[in-house]
Parts: sequence; structure tokens; C-alpha cells
Amino acid sequence: MARHASSPSQTAGLAAQRRIVVLGCAGSGKTTLAVQLGERLDLPVVHLDLLYWEPGWQARHTANFLARVADAVAGEGWVSEGNYRETFPLRLPRADAVIIMECSRWLCLWRVLRRTYFRRGRRPDLPPGCPEKVDWGFLKFILRFQKRTWPRIEADRRLHGEDVPVTRLRSKHQIDAFLAGLPQPPR
Repeated sequence: MARHASSPSQTAGLAAQRRIVVLGCAGSGKTTLAVQLGERLDLPVVHLDLLYWEPGWQARHTANFLARVADAVAGEGWVSEGNYRETFPLRLPRADAVIIMECSRWLCLWRVLRRTYFRRGRRPDLPPGCPEKVDWGFLKFILRFQKRTWPRIEADRRLHGEDVPVTRLRSKHQIDAFLAGLPQPPR
């Protein structure tokens, strides 16, 4: 059953969780939330894009990618961000929680355009040799994500992690309330 985090009491249990999967459309805030969770819960963050892409946006061979993901999530604690359905059999059976970022497609599109032009080179989830870029195919992917891509992600999430508790965050207010219920990052 999906839960919606909107109060600190709902996030109190997350502080005890050690393996968290963050899913959502490009531009939904997956990376930002994963980094914040990693800091607050003192967990390493696994950016799947870093494991998948080679310089020049060349896709890594699937077996190599899956081996890298298996190594990254073998530990007792982590926050992984990225969809990559082929990794669900590795991540979801071990996960304690799934957080789904459900922002509007227009907000996702705006964020992707903004980060492309104003935050170049300052993303922890991009591998070396893969500069931020936006093309028509990527814009169409974002615009069609909810209808075309998300149903497949949701079906595979249920297949591999039906019993993993889900928190859906739909707005900045919900994200802020969710984070407010977590411990402050160590200084």
C-alpha cells in the first residue's frame, strides 16, 4: 500500500531504513533527494547514471552495468537513485523503502532545462565525459514519461518489490515536510 509522506511522524521510520530506492522522471528531483537522504541518514548514494554511462554517453554493456549495480547495493546501507528497470531484481528485494517523485511533467521539463543551462558540470550523478545535454528526444521522453514509461516502471516495481513500503512525494511542500522529519545531517 502506498503512503504519502506529509508529516514528520511518517518519516520517523525512514531514519531506521538502510536501503532506499528513489524513482521518478528526469527532473523530478531524484538526485537532489537522494543526496539529502544520504547526508541525513549517513548512507552512500548510488547514482545509477554513473554506473551505466561511459564517456560520450555510450551505454555500458548490460552485464557490466548489472555487475556494477550488484556491487554498489551489496552493502547494508545505501540510497539508490534512478529508474533502470533491469536493476529492480537487484535493488528492490533488498530495499527497505521506495520513494517515488511524482512532479508534474511541466515542472520536470523546467528543471531539466534550468539545470542544463545554469548548472552545467555541477551534477553528482553525471559521469566524466557526459556533459548535460537536452535534445528533442529527451524532451519528448519527459513529456510522455507518465503515460508511456511510468506504467512499465510501476509494473516492474510491483513485480520485484510489492511488499516494499512506498512514499510518494508530489510537491515541494511534501518534500520539505518529509525531510523535516529526518535527522539533521552530521556537521
